[in-house]
Order: sequence, then C-alpha cells, then structure tokens
Amino acid sequence: MIVDQAAREQTRARDPDDAGYVERNGVRVFWERYGEGEPTVMLVPTWSIVHSRVWKLQIPYLARHYRVITFDPRGNGKSDRPIEASAYDERELAADALTVLDATETERAVLVSFSLGAHRALLLAAGHPNRVSGAVFICPSIPLAPRPSDQFSYPFEEPFDTYHGWAKVNRHYWLVDFRGFLEFFFSQMFTEPHSTKQIEDCVGWGLETTPEVLIATAHAAQVKKDEARALSSQIAPPVLVLQGTEDAIEGSARGIALAQATRGKLVLLEGSGHGAHARDPVRVNLLIRDFVESIARRAA
Repeated sequence: MIVDQAAREQTRARDPDDAGYVERNGVRVFWERYGEGEPTVMLVPTWSIVHSRVWKLQIPYLARHYRVITFDPRGNGKSDRPIEASAYDERELAADALTVLDATETERAVLVSFSLGAHRALLLAAGHPNRVSGAVFICPSIPLAPRPSDQFSYPFEEPFDTYHGWAKVNRHYWLVDFRGFLEFFFSQMFTEPHSTKQIEDCVGWGLETTPEVLIATAHAAQVKKDEARALSSQIAPPVLVLQGTEDAIEGSARGIALAQATRGKLVLLEGSGHGAHARDPVRVNLLIRDFVESIARRAA
C-alpha cells in the first residue's frame, strides 16, 4: 500500500531538526531527531499498528530539555513494510534501534518504551548496557505475568462464523474488516472517558499499514517468559515502570512484575488505561523528566 505521507500527516507541535533512515537487510527504517545536547532520550517504537506519531505528546515537551530520537517501526509510517514474519523478530527490531543510535551518533540514551516496545528496550538494556543510561517502560507487554483472561485467547488462525470482542484478534477478520479490528482494539487501549480523539488518531495510524503486515508481526518471535526473566535480572541501568491500573490490554500485573524483576521504580497511574502517555501526558512527561534528571545527577 502506498501512502501519501505528506497529505495525511497531521500538523506537528514541533518539526524535527534532522531526519534520515538506516537500512538493514534491505529494510529501510526512518528516524527523526529533535533538540540538541545531552542526555538523549530515545522514544522506542511499539507494535507496527502505529508509528512514531504515537509519541506526539512527548516529543515537544522532552525536546525542550533533551535531545530526542524517534523512528517509525518496520511496517508503518515512512519505514518499509516487509511481509515476512522473520523481519519482525524482536531481535531485528532491537537491532534497528541500535543502528539508529549509531546513525544519529548517539553514544548513550535513556530508552522510553510503550507496550510491545518493551521487548526491544529490554533486549537493548540487558544486551548493550554501555549504550543505555536508563529505561522507562510504559504499560509493558513483557510476559512475566498473565494478561486478563480473555485477551488474545482466541485461536488466531481459526475462522469463526462471527467475531465478537477479542475474537477480532484473528487473521481472517483482519483481512475482511481491518478497520473494525482497529476500532475495537483502540477502544480497549483507551478505556478512559472522552478518549475519542486518541482512538481516532490511532485508527488513522493503523490504516497506514496493512493487515498482511500485522499478520506477519503476529507470527514473529517475541521475548518469552523465561528469557524475559533472565534479561530483566541482567539490567544494570536504572528502570522506571509506569503502569495504568485500568490497563485492559495487558493488565497491571505485567508492569508490576517487570518493576520487581528489574529492581526498578514502579509508579501506578490510577485510572489510566493502556495508553497512559496519550491520555495523561502531563503527568507521564513529568515523571519521565524527573527520571532522566535523576540519571543526570548520578552521572555528574
């Protein structure tokens, strides 16, 4: 699918100061830089269902204080859209982030991840501690605890006569009514009242990719429970976990478990759903800034 990015892109609160792309194994990944100086904050991509505009309420604030790097994940935004599941292996996605750090001449960064982005942030923080000065995990999708019982519990490959609720997480449904899936999924992501704008934004970003891409991501290798526990125990940089108490996608137990496993600080965001950074951006931004400042004080 070819998307006229310039025509569809919303007005930005701040334009990038620099932009470019990296290419790995024939796949181009596009990055942007905002601000100057140190430290650097990398806003790590989440699932390819959205692109880097999911951070639109963090970029202008954080870039007033820090150098900020974002990039579109494989499968959405300006980045390429391979349809092979192997292209979305979490190690490939973590390698993309590392390559972007190199391309932007970033020696070290504080990683800020959201949901599935926690997998690649975990791999980077544990595997490349010399490049990571700290890690913020927002509603992380790390399998150290179970999800709510009905989420993602229906067979993904099996066709049904009807698709209700979480049965919409199904390849056959995606191919028939992709918008219907996006509208359902993001209604679950933003459970707070008056979330129409956030849901509409995310549905629009989801429509910039294809069901074939998301099917490929569903078959890609992720970080499993035992590996996640081992990686969590290896993390040396400081960790902050921000977890919504009303997270209907992952549940709050996963964020709590990750904070415990990494010996990190846990902040429970009372009443927040899965997209806390979009629905409570002022609080989330201040918590990120306080965390980055605490790292800077330690390094001084």
